[in-house]
Amino acid sequence: MATVKLTKTAVDSARATGKDYELRDTLVPGFLCKVTAAGSKVFMLQYRTDAGERRKPKIGLYGELTVDQARSIAQDWMSDIRKGLDPSAAKKAARQAPTVKDLCVQFIEEYSKMRNKPSTVETYQGQIDRHIVPELGRIKVPDLTRADVTAMMRNHAHTPTTANRLLACVRKMFNMAEVWGYRPDGSNPCRHVPKFREGSKTRYITDEELARLFAYLDLADEEGLEHPTLTLAIRLQFEFSARMSEICGLEWSWVDFEQRRVVWPDSKTGGISKPMSERAYQLLSNALRIDDTPYVCTAIYDNYAPLPEGTYYNSWKRILERAGVPHVGTHGIRHRAATDIANSGVPLKVGMALTAHKTVSMFMTYVHTEDDPIRQAAEKVANLRQGVIDRCAPVLPTAAEVSAPVVTGASTTGTSQGNYRPYRHRKSPTRAVPPGTKRAAEPDVQPTGR
Repeated sequence: MATVKLTKTAVDSARATGKDYELRDTLVPGFLCKVTAAGSKVFMLQYRTDAGERRKPKIGLYGELTVDQARSIAQDWMSDIRKGLDPSAAKKAARQAPTVKDLCVQFIEEYSKMRNKPSTVETYQGQIDRHIVPELGRIKVPDLTRADVTAMMRNHAHTPTTANRLLACVRKMFNMAEVWGYRPDGSNPCRHVPKFREGSKTRYITDEELARLFAYLDLADEEGLEHPTLTLAIRLQFEFSARMSEICGLEWSWVDFEQRRVVWPDSKTGGISKPMSERAYQLLSNALRIDDTPYVCTAIYDNYAPLPEGTYYNSWKRILERAGVPHVGTHGIRHRAATDIANSGVPLKVGMALTAHKTVSMFMTYVHTEDDPIRQAAEKVANLRQGVIDRCAPVLPTAAEVSAPVVTGASTTGTSQGNYRPYRHRKSPTRAVPPGTKRAAEPDVQPTGR
């Protein structure tokens, strides 16, 4: 081991001796050039961590780096070491950092399967397999940038809903990456990445459409035009302001007729419990219970299976068409029911309990306002404003009390001659002097055109 000032000449003159040896720099402590038995020359830095552990990481090969470049890197590393950092550990962590593909596997196994419903896990896995891994999977987790996420969103701009769901999935994964120590806190690359504007919202079922719909449901029950399970399911969804899945999977064991309450042990938002209205109580009491089936609404051809959501949705479309109501998804029932709850005047907390919403903002997205109440409110506000104007109107001077100029002959104003000026600057015989102005206070002044 020799101690010399490392220069280009000193490194070039070093020759292989059949075994490894080192040339240590006299300017930067710990900086050295290792000459291997085969003649390769490697710049390295030897140091001790705060814990007393000896480190000797590689800086780079001579030829790839000059002596001055290697010495500059060594000085930067020594500066970090004095701050308590460990460049060797940082390099090792960077090499061992997981890729986005690895993070996806860990996210599904250690987070989603333990906290999400099976349908949500399936949705996440589909997004990962079809889009996230093919586009981002080979990038290291610490290296993923906001530009990478923005590029992914841009690739799916033609399907804005899909793009927004992908963004939500990646955001959640990188929140967990911070929890697991793969990235610093607050470094989620999805921050400030805007979502796309999605399609139109669920259409509101108007009062007239609601009346036509229930008139057809009554006729269908009387004449046998529809299977009774289908009409029962629609009526129950209105009564409970429920999701389609909650009605299709409703079981008799969840219905408590004594307490007049229905308890769903599991739903989109977890376990929920809703009281029965008198109408809901009558519907469930009079519903046909086939054999010992556990389901309130059974499949058409299998009494021991729940009503399939596809069957329910297609039947809903057919019933709307026969009732003369424009198409709206089954979720429109929940929107209409939530609006009826909000318009009934019940407290907000009670309304949220009836719809099983967790937040006020989500509950309010289901509340619609029709044009007639808005128009009536606008008329009321306009009448109140006009009443204030009429009650507090000041007494203005009459035209006879204002010294208005006498208009004679045709107007020869600048405007009539094509020389337009703002109205407040015009002076012509066709314009009276506004009361209270300086011109009105001037005696015997006749305005002239310019």
